[in-house]
Amino acid sequence: MEQYVITISRQFGSMGRSIAHRLSEMLEIDYLDRDIVEATSKRMGLPVSVISDEEESNKPNFLRRMYPLGIGLPSLKDDIFEVQKNIIRDMAAKESCIIVGRCADYILRDFPNRLSVYIYAPYEARLKNCTDILQMDVKTAKRMIREVDNARDNYHKVYCPGQTAPFDFRDIMLDSSRFGIEGTAGLLAQIVREKWCQE
Repeated sequence: MEQYVITISRQFGSMGRSIAHRLSEMLEIDYLDRDIVEATSKRMGLPVSVISDEEESNKPNFLRRMYPLGIGLPSLKDDIFEVQKNIIRDMAAKESCIIVGRCADYILRDFPNRLSVYIYAPYEARLKNCTDILQMDVKTAKRMIREVDNARDNYHKVYCPGQTAPFDFRDIMLDSSRFGIEGTAGLLAQIVREKWCQE
């Protein structure tokens, strides 16, 4: 069995995190999401809440507007990205795992045994997931879909300069509304087993 890493990027409400968690159970490997935030907090000596707020913030980067060519001091968000990039590389080198979000598909683009997955779904399916599964009211669900998708897109534009199309650095793009959480995880598990788990 070879060591490998799976990266999962996703649209909000597509249930990408739930799919990653179920896939980790099927393959019996670690699923890393909040673990990265906690490790970043320890390395930087900052509260988890500060890391989370900066990660998820959609506010424009003030220093980047002032110094578009990179002159001046890096922002806290830039510092967090650099620390998380090193953590993601360390985790991928250590053992087989699944890494959710945080531009891992781009960060690990040169990693030899990598499967980069993008989970998406039509808007109506994502809205239904938010209200039925995540227990949000419709107004909150619509706002979250809009704001989180926008924040993730902006984050990728800043930290993945080579990613000019949705399929760049991604091997598979799956519509989770077609297969559900269990079915999507099962398809990915089958691919991984055939690729790296043959003995």
